[in-house]
Amino acid sequence: MPLFEAVVQSVAEARVAEAAGVDRLELCVALAEDGLTPPPELTRAVVAAVRLPVHTMVRARPGPFFVDEAGLSLLERHCAEQRAAGARGLVFGILDDRSAVDVAATARLVRAARPCVVTFHRAFDRVPDRSAALETLIGLGVERVLTSGGAADAYLGRAALRTLVEAAAGRIVVMAGGGVRPHNWRAIVAASGVPELHGSVPLCARTTS
Repeated sequence: MPLFEAVVQSVAEARVAEAAGVDRLELCVALAEDGLTPPPELTRAVVAAVRLPVHTMVRARPGPFFVDEAGLSLLERHCAEQRAAGARGLVFGILDDRSAVDVAATARLVRAARPCVVTFHRAFDRVPDRSAALETLIGLGVERVLTSGGAADAYLGRAALRTLVEAAAGRIVVMAGGGVRPHNWRAIVAASGVPELHGSVPLCARTTS
């Protein structure tokens, strides 16, 4: 059975996810905009309401994954606020003007995140060379990457996910996300070998068939 991470936006959704038997939460707001940093008071409330580890999105605005110096400083502040609010993991993804992983910016955010674990989110699916990006993230100490394998969804990207899992060789967790549904998650896991799945609460229910 893979580890299930459910994305939630409120205390109520977090409680539903915990009751469904998920293993971990990703908390964000503005999910329709691919997720933004939750207010620290929301993070504190969710952490207090559940026993699950809570990872939070660190993203200040919708749109491109490029940030300037002012934007990066803001994200560093978000990291500190989310750590203080009780988050056990932080989720972010910064690309440069060539859509490659922004090494310097990511390194700064990884430092700002500690001691939280770090997930590089689906900005990864925008990079031109996923194999090189994976090695970059490993070198930066990132613990996990959320990806559909560069495809429209994780089912279509299952072969690419397999390649990433094999390349990772246990040095970083490859977590499948994007279009993961009750009817296809088992096929995704079987084809790709991913140890973790990211999706909504219905996906993550332990009773899902």
